[in-house]
Amino acid sequence: MRADRLISILLLLQNHGKMTTKALASELEVTERTIHRDMEALSVAGIPVLAERGKHGGWRLVDQYRTKLTGLKDNELKTLFLSPSYQLLSDLGFSKDWKEARQKLLAALPNSLQSQADNLWNRIHIDIDPWKQSQHETIALNLLQQALWEDRKIRIAYEKANKESSDRVVEPLGLVAKGRTWYLVAVSDKDIKNFRVSRIKSVELTYESFVRPGNFQLADYWNESKQNFVKNLPIFEVEVEASPAIIQRISYSGRFAQVVSKGSPNGNGWIPVKLTFDTEQEAASYMIGFGDQMKIVSPHSMIESVKKIGESALSLYN
Repeated sequence: MRADRLISILLLLQNHGKMTTKALASELEVTERTIHRDMEALSVAGIPVLAERGKHGGWRLVDQYRTKLTGLKDNELKTLFLSPSYQLLSDLGFSKDWKEARQKLLAALPNSLQSQADNLWNRIHIDIDPWKQSQHETIALNLLQQALWEDRKIRIAYEKANKESSDRVVEPLGLVAKGRTWYLVAVSDKDIKNFRVSRIKSVELTYESFVRPGNFQLADYWNESKQNFVKNLPIFEVEVEASPAIIQRISYSGRFAQVVSKGSPNGNGWIPVKLTFDTEQEAASYMIGFGDQMKIVSPHSMIESVKKIGESALSLYN
C-alpha cells in the first residue's frame, strides 16, 4: 500500500540521513518514477523533504526533523524479536549484551505487546550448530572486530587449504558467517578477497588506517561472491542405476553428491539416477560406499576407478 511505503521512506531517511532515488527504489522494490511521485506526495503533505543534486546528492529530511511513528505491525514485531543465532553472538562476544538489550527492548514496549514479544522467544529458536560439531579456531575474531570498527590495517598469517602459508597486510571490510564458519572480507593486493577465519593463524593490528570503498556493501558483495563461487565449482556427472533399497539414502546424499534427476524403474526394478560431484575421486568413493546396490552406467572411466579401489581394498585385507 502507498501509505505504508510513504512511512517506510520517512523511516529510511530518518535512519540513514540521505538516500538516492535509486537506493530508495531498490530498498522498496519500486521504480524510480514511483519514488519521485512519493516524494511529491510527502512534500504536499507538509513533510520537509529536500532534494540535493550533484554527485553526492540525494533525498533527506530537514535537519532535526523526526517522525513519531512508533507503531509496530505484527510481522514487524516478530522479526524484531526473533532470536538470532546464539552461537554466532557468542563467537563475537555479544551473547551477554544481546540478552540485556533484549530485556531493555521488551521493557520499552507497550504492555499490550510485551506478552506477544515474550511468547515469540518460546516459539522459534535458531541453532546453527551441526549435530556432530567440529570446532574451528576463531580466536582472531576479537582483533578482527577491533580492526573493523577502527578501520585499521592488519597483518595476518594465513594458511590455505593446501597448507601453503603466507603473511600479508590487509584492509578488513567485514565479517560473514556462512553457517557456523566465519569469513573475513578484506582488501588484499588491491583486490577484495575472502579469508576463512579458522585458517588465520595470527593477527596483528597495525597503526595504519585506511579508507573504506565508498560504494562497498558487504551483503551485496557476499551474495555476488557466493554466486561466482558456485558457478565456478567443477562438475563431474555420473549416471547410475540404483536399487530401490537405497533410493531414499540417495535423496539425502550429503555435501559431495547432488541428485540431478531420477527416472522411472527399469525392467529389473532399479531406478536410473543422474548425480553430480566436484571431482571424479569423490564420485568413486561415493559409489563404492553403496557396494552392489548401485551400478555405474556412465562414464566408463568411473567403472575402472571403482574397480581399482575395490581391488586395492581386497589386496590390503588379503
